[in-house]
Amino acid sequence: MDIVLDNLGGYTEAAWITVQLTLLSFAAAFVIGVLIAAFRVSPVVPLRTFAVVWVETFRNSPVIVLMFLFVFGLTKVGVSYSFFVSAVIVLAVYTSTFVAETVRSGINSVAKGQTEAGRALGLTFGQLLGVVVMPQALRTVVAPLGSVFIALIKNSSIAGAFAVLDITGFAGRLTTETEQPIPAFLGAAVAYLILALPSGWAVGVIERRVAIKR
Repeated sequence: MDIVLDNLGGYTEAAWITVQLTLLSFAAAFVIGVLIAAFRVSPVVPLRTFAVVWVETFRNSPVIVLMFLFVFGLTKVGVSYSFFVSAVIVLAVYTSTFVAETVRSGINSVAKGQTEAGRALGLTFGQLLGVVVMPQALRTVVAPLGSVFIALIKNSSIAGAFAVLDITGFAGRLTTETEQPIPAFLGAAVAYLILALPSGWAVGVIERRVAIKR
């Protein structure tokens, strides 16, 4: 394990890149996912259809395949982004499907009486969703969204396969330099654990604070 201790600075920098990758991807995935969830429950058929196609297409595709298609597909048409930006976009799109389904389950958990009361007051679908339904729905799905976030921390490792020096990418480079893959990736596993455990704890705290008292 000497190579891990000798490269703690490198692991720290790699962990920071992983944190940035995860936070940016989750922020984008949350916005997209909430929008897709709204489409899924919309009375407008084309919007519902678009949302279903979006979720089923990206949720059932391996994230690394999406990454390859995005990076090399855009290159074919003369468009290119850095591998970091590409990873953020792909992870956001992929994760948005899980956010959407999680938020939709929260929407479905809101009592129908409240939506009926909103309609009786003359609220439009958008007003009903934004003022009555969505605030309650989001409060009920904090824990599932936390699980999606933690899964994203681990899924972000695909960036390491595309020359991004996140935790996995750094462990791969260290393996090449030292020819000691086991300690290098054990160090990576510990780094991911250090990121995931506090995230789970934070989700628990947030869930207790925003829980709806019934």
